[in-house]
Amino acid sequence: MGQTSRVSAIVWTAAVSLAAWLWLLLGQGFFWRTDVRLPHRRDPGEWPDVCVVVPARDEAAVLPLSLPSLLAQDYPGRAEVFLVDDGSTDGTGELARRLAVRYGGLPLTVDSPGEPPAGWTGKLWAVRHGIGLARARGPEYLLLTDADIAHEPDSLRLLVAAARTGGFDVVSQMARLRVESLWERLVVPAFVYFFAQLYPFRRIGRKGSRTAAAAGGCVLLRADTAEKARIPDAIRHAVIDDVALARAVKGAGGHVWLGLADHVDSVRPYPRLHDLWRMVSRSAYAQLRHNPLLLLGTVAGLALVYLVPPAAVVSGAVTGSAPAAIVGGAAWLVMAATYVPMLHYYRQPLWLAPLLPFTAFLYLLMTVDSAVQHYRGRGAAWKGRTYARPDTVGDEG
Repeated sequence: MGQTSRVSAIVWTAAVSLAAWLWLLLGQGFFWRTDVRLPHRRDPGEWPDVCVVVPARDEAAVLPLSLPSLLAQDYPGRAEVFLVDDGSTDGTGELARRLAVRYGGLPLTVDSPGEPPAGWTGKLWAVRHGIGLARARGPEYLLLTDADIAHEPDSLRLLVAAARTGGFDVVSQMARLRVESLWERLVVPAFVYFFAQLYPFRRIGRKGSRTAAAAGGCVLLRADTAEKARIPDAIRHAVIDDVALARAVKGAGGHVWLGLADHVDSVRPYPRLHDLWRMVSRSAYAQLRHNPLLLLGTVAGLALVYLVPPAAVVSGAVTGSAPAAIVGGAAWLVMAATYVPMLHYYRQPLWLAPLLPFTAFLYLLMTVDSAVQHYRGRGAAWKGRTYARPDTVGDEG
């Protein structure tokens, strides 16, 4: 009788997981589709001025792969690059100047704002300084891009054309991350998949939708919208600054578009699990607003949605319960099927799709570790800086 009850509980739990997957498949903005690319666009009659702002801290290793691609932009209008050296100790600023001399192209200004004051993250303090320098040029658009992001020569032109055609205040592309090592293959496509599940791209671009997100590596932003939304001052303490930026723009009545990139790539390697673990865990608990209840809910949700299906299949095989194996297998199949488009986008083999529960378990552990590090005073640490919770920082107006 006890074993029958346990089997019945497994079947019902697997059924709840299957129901959750059917809802995710059809009711979560078709998050699993990867066809949200730059929207329809046409070249404007007159190309607006654009200033590119690149915050950089200790980026000498990747700058030779990224900065020349920005300087080489084939843009018909006036464009200029501002690289803001955020207290680097590896010669990032001097390297940027040498690269500009070697490659030519768009004009480059390298400057440094000094250490950020209390209440600011280093990146956003650098962005603020870069925007301040750019405003003297009076651009219509600002391109905020990271120092590890490489752009195809037509990237800026396509972004501006899409923004002008669609009337968008923000056009953001999620750069294609590097996928070469075994751990990158296992973790990176899932990272983008989970992000799209939280912030379905189709909903972000829909006028009137409250869903807001951007990808910090590539954000084209109207300069007057940045001023209206008080970017970056309004989000100065945000660790997940791209999502915060999109929310601030939408809160100011702006129109945001986010999709996957074909012309923008990250050149930063994450060869080891440790590297990927740090990338995720440094901001995972901040994503949950440092709320223990949200953490518990997230862990329970990940377990129900991603871990229950394979557990039900194994349990069904061990106990001889066909219902448990069938229901769990159906949920696992739907899960894997929704992951296939992302694997196609990253040009990865389809045998990785059934391994998504394993990857989700890794993300569960990373999220828990993020909370542990936060309560040990080491949360949101990046390149020698550790940031406090927003509610512990005084408002400097």
